[in-house]
Amino acid sequence: MNPIRTCLVLLALILGFAGTGLRAQAQNEKPAGEGTQAPSTTASRAEVEELRKELAAQRRTIERLQTLVEQLAAVKSLAPAPATNGTHLVNASVTRSATAAEAETGAEPPPQPYQKPSEKKDSGPAPMTAGWNGEHFFIKSTDGAFQIQPYGYVQTDYRAYKGDGAPPDSFFLRRVRFGFQGNYGTHYSFAILADTAATSGAVIRDIFLNAKVNSGLQFQFGQFKEPFAQEELTSVPNLDFVERSFASLLYPAASTAYRSPGAMIFGDLFDARLQYWVGAFNGKGIATANTTNEPEILGRLRLYPFKKSSNDLFKGLGIGGAVGHGRTRGLSNESSFNGTLPDASFTFFPSFHLNGPVERYNGEFTWIKGPLAIRGEYDQLLQARNNVGSEIPDGNDFLSVPPIVSKAWYATATYLLTGENRPENGVPKVKHPLFGPETPGSKGTGWGAWELKFRYEKMQAKALGANFTNPFTPAAVPTFQDHVDRFVTGVNWYPNYWTRYMFDFAVDRLKDPSVQGILPQNYYVALQRIQFRF
Repeated sequence: MNPIRTCLVLLALILGFAGTGLRAQAQNEKPAGEGTQAPSTTASRAEVEELRKELAAQRRTIERLQTLVEQLAAVKSLAPAPATNGTHLVNASVTRSATAAEAETGAEPPPQPYQKPSEKKDSGPAPMTAGWNGEHFFIKSTDGAFQIQPYGYVQTDYRAYKGDGAPPDSFFLRRVRFGFQGNYGTHYSFAILADTAATSGAVIRDIFLNAKVNSGLQFQFGQFKEPFAQEELTSVPNLDFVERSFASLLYPAASTAYRSPGAMIFGDLFDARLQYWVGAFNGKGIATANTTNEPEILGRLRLYPFKKSSNDLFKGLGIGGAVGHGRTRGLSNESSFNGTLPDASFTFFPSFHLNGPVERYNGEFTWIKGPLAIRGEYDQLLQARNNVGSEIPDGNDFLSVPPIVSKAWYATATYLLTGENRPENGVPKVKHPLFGPETPGSKGTGWGAWELKFRYEKMQAKALGANFTNPFTPAAVPTFQDHVDRFVTGVNWYPNYWTRYMFDFAVDRLKDPSVQGILPQNYYVALQRIQFRF
C-alpha cells in the first residue's frame, strides 16, 4: 500500500477513537435522570479531567502524524531506485524524524510503511535493435553508430568426369563460409570470414579493418583479396560459373583464395566514374609472412566512361587494368603457378623453382544492358628463374634460365530469360520467386529466375630451355610449351534471391601431353552446385 495512504488510514482510525471518547464524555455529562443513574460529583470531575488529558495527547499525536505524512510525501518524490539485492533504501531524514518523535514523547514510533519497488527502469545506454535489411540480419544501436551483421554461404557440389586419368565422380562441400561484418560510426567498418570446409591451411579467409575518410579515400588493413582482376574481385556467391576461368591460375596468391596480409588505399572518384586500388602485400598466401624484403605491389584502375551519360546503351560499360610486381626467393622453395585446371580434370603444365622478380599484367572489360552481360579479360604472368640451376639431380647450381611466361584470356556472355536486370557484382532481384521470402519489388510467386551462360577460355604457358656448355659440368634445361582451351555452357536457376542451382557442362581440350603423360584428348566435365547464402 502507498505510505501516505497508510498514514491517512491510521489518522482516520485515531480520529475515530477520539470521536468515540468525546461522545462518551458528552453522555457522562448529561443531567441525572436522562439515562443511567448519575455517578457522584467527585467521580464525574475526575473522569472529565482524564478525558481532557487523553484528548490533548491525541491532538499532539495527530500533529506528529501530519508532520510525518508531509515528510513521507517529500520522500516519495525523491525516493532513490531500489537496491540491486532486492532491498529498498530508506531516506535518512525519515529515520531521523522518527527518532526525534520517539525521544520527545516517549511513545513507540509508528512502523515504517512498506515501499513498493519502483517500476521505472534505470536510465542507461540506448537499447539495441535487430532485424533484416533485405540482405542480412543485423544488430545495431538505435543511433546506428554501431552495427554488426552475420553473413556467409554454403556451396555443395556434384562433379562428373569423362577422360583418361580424370578424378572420380563425387559429392563434396566446396565452400562453407561464415563471418561477421559491420561498422563503428561512419568512418570505420570491419569484416571477418572463415571457411569451415577448408581441408588444409588456415581457416580464416578475410579479417580486416577499413577506415573511410570519404568515398574517394579509404584505407584497409589486414588480410583480404589482392586487387588485381575483375573475376578475382567478384564475390564467390556472385560468380556466373561454378569455377573461375583459366585466368584465375595467374592471379596473386591463387593457391590460397587470392588473399594475403597487406594494406591498401582505394576509392571512387568523379561520381564513381573512376575507381582505383593501390596495395602492398606479402604475396605468399593466407597468414604467411613474406620471404623477401620486397613486398608485392599492385595497382589497379577501373573506368566507367559513360556512367552518367544519357545513352543507355553504354552506361553499363566498364574497362580496366592492373599491374603487379613482386619477388620470389629460391631458398624458400617457391614455385611457379599451379597448372591444374580449376575443375581439376587434369594438369596441363608442370611447376618449376623460382627466384627473382614476378610481374603481372591485366586488361578487362564488362558491358551490361538489362538482362545481358558480356565480360572479357586478359592476364599475363612472368616469373623469373634466376640462379636456379639445371633443376636436375647433380646439375649445375646458380645458373639462370629464361623466365616462365604464361598468358590466359576468356570471354563470357550471360542472359536472364526471365527479364531481371543483371548486376555487375551481385545476384539478380528475382521477380517471381518459387518460394519466399520474397525480395523487395517482386511481383508474386512463380518459377524463379533463369539464366543462360556461355564462356570460352584459353591459356598457354612457356618455359624456354637452355644449354650450358661448361666443359666440366655441362647441362641442358628442356623447353616446355603447352596450350589448353575450354568451352563451358550451362544454366543458373534462382528459386529466390538467396538460393541458386548451377549447372555447367564443359569440354576441356588438352592440346599437348599432360604432366601425367596423358596424350591430347577432350575431357567432358559436368558440374552441379546448390548454393545458399545469407
